[in-house]
Amino acid sequence: MRLPIRLRLTLVSAVLTTAVLGAGGAILYSRFAAGLREATDSGLRSRAETLLAGIEASGGSLGGAGGIIEPDEAFAQVLDRDGSVLESSAGLPPGPLVPADAIRGISGPAFFQRTVATAEEPTEARILAVPAPGDRIALVGASLEDQREAKSQLAALLWIGMPAAVGLTSLLGWWLAGAALRPMERMRAEAAAISASELDRRLSVPETGDEVARLGETLNRLLHRLEESVRRERRFVDDASHELRTPLANLKAELDLALRGSRSRDELENALRSAAEESDLLSRLAEDLLVLARAERGRLPIRRSHVAVDELADEVAQAFGSRATAAGVSIERAGEPTPGNVDPVRVRQVLSNLVDNALRHTRAGGTVEVRVSPSDGATRIEVLDSGEGFPPGFLEHAFDAFATPDRGRRGGAGLGLAMVKAIAEAHGGTARAGNRPDGGAAVSVTLPASEDPPPTSGA
Repeated sequence: MRLPIRLRLTLVSAVLTTAVLGAGGAILYSRFAAGLREATDSGLRSRAETLLAGIEASGGSLGGAGGIIEPDEAFAQVLDRDGSVLESSAGLPPGPLVPADAIRGISGPAFFQRTVATAEEPTEARILAVPAPGDRIALVGASLEDQREAKSQLAALLWIGMPAAVGLTSLLGWWLAGAALRPMERMRAEAAAISASELDRRLSVPETGDEVARLGETLNRLLHRLEESVRRERRFVDDASHELRTPLANLKAELDLALRGSRSRDELENALRSAAEESDLLSRLAEDLLVLARAERGRLPIRRSHVAVDELADEVAQAFGSRATAAGVSIERAGEPTPGNVDPVRVRQVLSNLVDNALRHTRAGGTVEVRVSPSDGATRIEVLDSGEGFPPGFLEHAFDAFATPDRGRRGGAGLGLAMVKAIAEAHGGTARAGNRPDGGAAVSVTLPASEDPPPTSGA
C-alpha cells in the first residue's frame, strides 16, 4: 500500500532533518572535543614553561614552581632518564606518571594520556613531557574530568535536542505539506463532483501562480476540451438521428404504399424504386457516419499505394457524367499527370464528395471543373463550380459535420465536406474552402507525399 503524499513528504523531511542534524551534531561534538584538547594542551605548555623556569632558578628542583601547580587541577613530576621520580606534586602515586621506556626517547615536548591514581580517585589525565635541565624530564599534567563532563553535557544536549528538533521539523513539514496539498485535495473533490450534466463546471484555482495553480489551470483546460468533445458527440448523435429519420420515414412510407392492395405493376415498381433510393441514401449516410466516427477517434485507416491521382479524377468525372448531363451541367477536367502515394479508395471518396456537392449547387448551364496537379511534392486536388458559392458566414463552418447552408435541400446531409477534411487530415494534409472571384465555390485538398505509409489501426 502506497503512503499518502503528505506522509511521504513528512517522512522525507524527517529523514533529511535527522541526517543534517546528525552530521551537524557530529561535527559540532568533534570540533568541541578538539577545542577542549587544544585548550588543555595550550595550558600544559604554559605550565611546562613556568615549571622549567622554576627548576632552572632553583637549581634542579620544583622549588617555587610547585606552588603554581594547583593540586585539584594540575600536577607535576621531575624524573631522571631511567624513570626514577626525583620530585612530585603532592597526592600523586610514588611511581612515574609515564613508563620509563617512553621517557628515554624524549628529545622534545611529547603528550601522553594516562589514567592517574590520585589521592582521591583515579582520573584520566593529559600529560606533557619536556626535557629539563640536568638531563631530566619534567612532566606536567591536567585532569580531563572537566572535559569529560563538558563533552557528556554536550552529548546529552544533542541527544535530547536533536529528536526534539526532528519532531518539531516533522510537525512543521506535516503542516506545510497539508497546506500545500489542500488546494489539490479541494480540486480533487470538485473534480469528483462534476457529473455529465455539469460539464460547464470548473475547478477553483488558487491565486498563487505556483505549480498547484498551473495544475488547476491545466485541468480546467482539460475539462473544457472534454466538454467540447462531449458536446460535439451529442450534437453528432442528434444530427445523425435527424438525418436518418427522414430517409427511414420515406422508406417506410414507400413500403407501406407498396403493400396496399389494388396496386398496378408500375405503381409497385415505382414504390420499390423509391425505396431502393432511400436505402442507397441510408447506406451512404451510414458509411459517411462510420468514416467520421473513426476519424474523430483517430482510427481512420489509410492504406497508401502509388497511383495516378489524375486518372482517379477522370474515373470520378466519368461516373458523374450521366448525372451532370441530366442536370445540364458540364464537368471539365484540368491539370497534368499526378502520381501520388495515397489511399485510392479514400481519394475517390474525396473526389466524389466534392463533385457531388458541386453538382448539387450548380444550376443548369453551369460548369464543374476538377483539377489535379502536383504542388511542391504534394498532390493538390481542386473542384470549382459556377454556382452560388458559399454564404460568407458559412465558410468557417463549412467542414463541420452536418453543416449545410441549405438544410432542407434533398440529398444534402452536410457530411461531404466533413469527410473530405477527415480524409485529408488522415493523410497528413489539409482542406480549404472559399469562393471564386467570378462567382462559385472552390474547395482544395492538399495531400503531402509520403514514401512510407503511416501506421493505421482499425478496419
